[in-house]
Amino acid sequence: MSTATLTGSCPECETDLTVPPVVRGETLSCPECMLTLRVEDVQEGQVVLEMIEVQLRDWGQ
Repeated sequence: MSTATLTGSCPECETDLTVPPVVRGETLSCPECMLTLRVEDVQEGQVVLEMIEVQLRDWGQ
């Protein structure tokens, strides 16, 4: 069984990331800036990540 990891970088803060095997469409958080990222593509050990716009709840304040 392979325990290969994938590499990529956060599109916002450019932190280098090492992640376990993922598939397109999965989400993860950047450990540096805490943004939610979606896996857009996986090619040859590299992941392409895109920031997901998070809708914050409006509590009417």
